[in-house]
Amino acid sequence: MLFNTIAIIGGFLLLIWSADRFIVGAAATARNLNVPPLIIGLTIVGFGTSAPEMLVAAIAAMNGSTGLAIGNALGSNIANITLVLGTAAVIMPLNVQSRILRKEIPLLMVAMLMMLVLIQDNHLGRTDGLIMIGSLLMLMWWLTGQALLGRETDVMVMEIEQELPAEMSMPRALLWLAIGMVLLVGSSKLLVWGAVGIATEFGVSDLLIGLTIIAIGTSLPELAASIAGALKNEHDIAIGNVVGSNIFNTLAVMGIPGLIYPSTLDAGVLTRDVPVVFMLTIGLIIMSYGFRGPGRVNRFEGAVLLCCFAAYQALLYFTEL
Repeated sequence: MLFNTIAIIGGFLLLIWSADRFIVGAAATARNLNVPPLIIGLTIVGFGTSAPEMLVAAIAAMNGSTGLAIGNALGSNIANITLVLGTAAVIMPLNVQSRILRKEIPLLMVAMLMMLVLIQDNHLGRTDGLIMIGSLLMLMWWLTGQALLGRETDVMVMEIEQELPAEMSMPRALLWLAIGMVLLVGSSKLLVWGAVGIATEFGVSDLLIGLTIIAIGTSLPELAASIAGALKNEHDIAIGNVVGSNIFNTLAVMGIPGLIYPSTLDAGVLTRDVPVVFMLTIGLIIMSYGFRGPGRVNRFEGAVLLCCFAAYQALLYFTEL
């Protein structure tokens, strides 16, 4: 029990630090190769912030713990909307002004509907995984193209450029990139080992551990980024982190276990967790899209989201334990 707890805590700390180093190295490398800052922000940084979830899902699937991987994907989506966005909105009401973000938000619902169609047979297979990951690449390609069309006038472009890591030499950038990748893999293995041990110790399912401990832990980078964005009045960045991460979770993190270890979904995924994700995603769209004007997530709505987070944790407790 003690070693498993230490492994989880150490795994989380190392995972968060290595993800940050990976993003710094990858972004600096791309900048040295003259990649436009907007593309770096939308693709490389977006991939980097979701790297913890993707690697944890891959390691868990290779170990046969697909429930942990799927729970990580769905639980991270729930934590991002309720805990991350709710906390940021309570600190500072968030306004949606970016044209790019207004196009990205509906894509999240498209990704959710695609996932539901693919897993409605209660099975996640290799074909499902290929379709999900291929769809993610197509969505990112389309979104990047749309962003480049109006980059001069979009407020989110300035926010992205301000948040990019500082310039550094190519050797140093490659060094951080390599260190970040190696430690991401190592910390993911450590985290999965500890999580599986905890699940075995308490006699609970891998799915429950993925929905709670792993999901909350891997959402910590998004929590830090969204809080920082709110405090700096970079509202579109704060919301964009959540929307982008949830798109990656829905298509990549859910698709990876299907590619590696096809399996039948655990009980509760389609009847409890997926409906919760859908309801929260619809709520996010209603609050942030702004059908009659600029979108806005105010403090009251942020508090409601935090209450939803607590309610979902209680629901897991009563249905699983």
